[in-house]
Amino acid sequence: MNAIQRILTPENLQFMLRGAGCSLIVAVGALIGGSVLGLLAAVMKMSKRRLPRLLANIYVEVIRGTPMMLQILLLYLCGPVVTKAVFHYVYTPNPISVGVIAVGINSGAYTTELFRSAIQSVDKGQWEAAKTIGLSNWQTYREVILPQAFKRILPPYINEFIVLIKDSSLLASIGAVELLHSSEVLGAKYYNYLVPLLCATVMYLVMTLTISYFARKLERRLAESD
Repeated sequence: MNAIQRILTPENLQFMLRGAGCSLIVAVGALIGGSVLGLLAAVMKMSKRRLPRLLANIYVEVIRGTPMMLQILLLYLCGPVVTKAVFHYVYTPNPISVGVIAVGINSGAYTTELFRSAIQSVDKGQWEAAKTIGLSNWQTYREVILPQAFKRILPPYINEFIVLIKDSSLLASIGAVELLHSSEVLGAKYYNYLVPLLCATVMYLVMTLTISYFARKLERRLAESD
């Protein structure tokens, strides 16, 4: 009990909460970036032209076929080297920014298939009706297809967000002070890893279970609106 009280002080809990906030920031940023990349790649994969399909397939296969840790390290360690060689500009990468970009690129490869399957599940009559009233392809996507696809993609999309929160722990390898790394710092400081890691476990569960709860409520509300 004394060890718990000694480690879980208000200051240390605040430090871990900042780490949890960092994990959420990375997950939200990566989800937004990954959604843009995933939607773009999905549209390219459905293109009638060969080059867009080829580029989208290369992106998806390369990213899904390599570990996320490798992608993070490539951006963090090799990004400055490439920038210096090509642009003669030296910079120190920010772990959080690198994390958002790397995790977002990885997420985009996985959300590509979610978007593609959701878009293709919309009845073809919707496309024909949109063309009949004179909507462009972009207007058809924005006004007709994507709103319907969103309802179909919501459950796996929320699950992807939860996965990103957990994947943000990989950024501890490049020094980002997210939730897992903050617990490791406290463990090293007090020579007791059990208490900080258990506390981090509780915080991860609170975040993921809360998101799952509100996701189910939103899913039910969307189902009622159909």
